[in-house]
Formats: sequence, structure tokens, C-alpha cells
Amino acid sequence: MTALRPERDSSGVPYDEQYASYGEPGAFEQPGAFEAAVDHLADPLTDPLPGQRGQHPSPWFRSGPAEPEPQPQPQSQEQEWYDPEGYARDWQVEQQQQQQQQQPPQPQEPTYEELYGAYAPRRTAPVYEPIPEAAQPHTQPHTQPPVDDETVGLRTSDTRRIVEPSAYEDGYEPEAAPEPERPTGGRAARRKAAKKGGAPRSSAGEASAGATSAAPLSRVEARRAERARKPSAGAVASRGIGELFITVGVLMLLFVTYQLWWTNIRAHQQANGAASDLQEKWAKGKGKPGAFEPGQGFALLHIPRLDVVVPIAEGIDKSKVLDRGMVGHYNEGGTKTPMPDAEKGNFAVAGHRNTHGEPFRYINQLEPGDPIIVETQDKYFVYKMASILPQTQPSNVSVIGPVPPGSGFTKPGRYITLTTCTPEFTSKYRMIVWGKMVEERPRSKGKPSALVN
Repeated sequence: MTALRPERDSSGVPYDEQYASYGEPGAFEQPGAFEAAVDHLADPLTDPLPGQRGQHPSPWFRSGPAEPEPQPQPQSQEQEWYDPEGYARDWQVEQQQQQQQQQPPQPQEPTYEELYGAYAPRRTAPVYEPIPEAAQPHTQPHTQPPVDDETVGLRTSDTRRIVEPSAYEDGYEPEAAPEPERPTGGRAARRKAAKKGGAPRSSAGEASAGATSAAPLSRVEARRAERARKPSAGAVASRGIGELFITVGVLMLLFVTYQLWWTNIRAHQQANGAASDLQEKWAKGKGKPGAFEPGQGFALLHIPRLDVVVPIAEGIDKSKVLDRGMVGHYNEGGTKTPMPDAEKGNFAVAGHRNTHGEPFRYINQLEPGDPIIVETQDKYFVYKMASILPQTQPSNVSVIGPVPPGSGFTKPGRYITLTTCTPEFTSKYRMIVWGKMVEERPRSKGKPSALVN
């Protein structure tokens, strides 16, 4: 059996007096009274606390910022109430302020210009305006993520990821950083691969990526690679020989340029200077025929057909006479010949055919009858070309004798002989040109007709 409920509680106050505000006794026995009471107590937050009946609704329920806050009134110990939401909010704000004071200042995130510079145009994100409260549904609010207009996919709310702008339209694509190479295999595997001539392969790498990765070289492999990079002795020797040939070729080119170009310029300058000095001496009454020192100029040779005017100096010394652009007179030993003013004899001279002024370069073009004139301080000696010997040995000194063989002369007379080297740019043979005197003209009578015309 169920025990009967006592009419009074421990305080001694009857139940009817304690709960008189809930209705008269027996009211629950009326039809619909129980359902009405249950509906009235559907929201437990509207039930006032003991001692606050008929006052302001329960402080546990806050309608919102539109409802004015009640003025704080001094309450007794029985009327104090607890606001867990307010205390939690104040505590969180306090904690956040303390954490901000304790934490060091965070570095600012780089701006868009610092990240991408001028490679891509800045693309601003679409601005989403908040929906007014009147248009919002009464259901629980939620945030709708923006839809990507290119991929029609939802964007994540991860704010730590920096989304790059769409700069591919302008032709710029950021380069991906190369992945660092990871060594595979141990030392034994590397040695075995080095002996076989390959690199160790990683089974994990083959299974996942299907490619081999470069492994760091060991000491032995590094030394072998260094020795392989060094050129061999044959390569060094061939390289040195090639450089030597190039150097020799450059030197030969410079030498040829000097011989064919510079020596002519220098010899013409020296020959012209010697001719001017000789004419000044004649004007002063010096330089009369007689004995002359080796290398001393005493006459001028004119070949009008070849447009040649060159000084004649004593001797055939190469450095003192011939290389200075002048013509040398044979006057030594068995090659000694008389002067032009002698009654009989063969006046013989020598000159370069190539380089160093090359005064006899084109004597092979002379024809019989062409004038050859020797000018001295007092007279002009006019010769006419008689014959030519295209080639003879350098040792054939008979060509400058009193009656040279092959010249066509049959008896002694007053002759002139021009000798030079042949073929061109060599000194293997000698070319000989002979002439016979036809006129001896004093300077007082003026120049001969060959020089005037």
C-alpha cells in the first residue's frame, strides 16, 4: 500500500496555505485543468523563483537588447541571483585582454603587392552584403559559403590559406618550388650501385612515383667524378698544340703584314728623304762624282715607263741600302763596276722586286727602246732598254761584265745593267735587264726629252 500523504510538512504549515496561489483546492479535478497547467509550465524559465512571485520575470530569461535593463536595486541575501552568461562573458573578455598583453606582436601578413608584385592584376573578392534582419528567416541563422564562379565548388572557410589571384590570363604562372632530393638506400647500396655503374633505386620510390631519385655521392664516387671531370693528358696536349698553332698563325699573319705593307711604307719614307737630301747637296755644290762611302747616295735613277724615281747609293748592302728603298751600285771585289761617266764600262745596280719599297717590281714589263735615265749633280745619262734575261742563277756574275753574254752586245761600250730577284716574293733566281747609253746631257742644257714628256 502507498502511505498516506500527511496534511502538513515539517514546517507545520498546511499544504493548502502554501500553494493557495495555484488555485483553489479541487481545481485540478475540473475538466481541462491539468492540460492548462501543463501548457502554463511548458517554459520552465518563466517560472518565478520563490519570493519573486508577481515581480519582474526571471533573470534567467533575457529577451534581448530592445528590452531595457532593470535598474540595479539593493537586494537582500535571499534575493541575489546568478547570471552565468554575464560572468562567462566578462571572464572571457578579461582572459583575451591578458593574452593579448602577454603575447608578442605578431608579424603582419605580406601585402598582395609584396607577394606577387606587378606580375598579375589584383583581383578583389566579391562583396557580400548582410541580409537585413527583417528578411532573415526565424529559423536558426547560418552562413552560406560563396560559390566559386569558375569551378562551381564550395570554398572552404580556411583563412590560413592565401588564394592566389587568377593571373594565368596574363600569361604569368608562378613557378613551383623544386622538391628537395631525398637520399635513398644506405651506404652499402650506394657502393654496390657505384660498382655496377648506376645509382641505388628506392623500392618505396618505385612503388609510389615510379622514378629514381638522385642519391648523394660517397667519398669514393666524388673523387672518381672529380677525376673524370679533369682533362686527360692527351686532351691537355692537344689543347696546348692547338693554342700553339693559333699563336704561330697569328704571328705569321703579323709578319706577313709587316713585310708586305709596313716595310714598303717605311722604305718609301727613307728613300724620299735620301733623294731630298741629295738634291739639297747638289743645290749647294756638294756631291760631285768621285769616291763615295758605302751607303752614301750619289745619283737618281728614273724609269718613266714605270714611274720610278729612286736614289742610287754606293754598295749593295741589304740593311744600309736595299732595305731602305734605294738602288745599290756594285763596287766590291769581283762585282765592281765603273761609274756612269766612265768612257767604257757596264754600270750595274741592284734593287728589291718585292717589299722594302720594291723599286724593281715591274721591270719585267720594260720593252726595248724604253728610256732609263741616271741623273747626277752635273749630267743626265740616258740609256735605252736593249734586252732582258728572265731568269739566271744568283752566282752568275758574268751578267754585269763589260760585255755581258746574252745581252746582244758584241763589243765593250757604255752599258747599264739592272738586277733583281725572281720569281716574286722569292730570291731563288735573278732577273737581268740591259740598256745602252744613247745620250749624255749636261744639266745646264735642261732635262732630256724623256723626263720632260
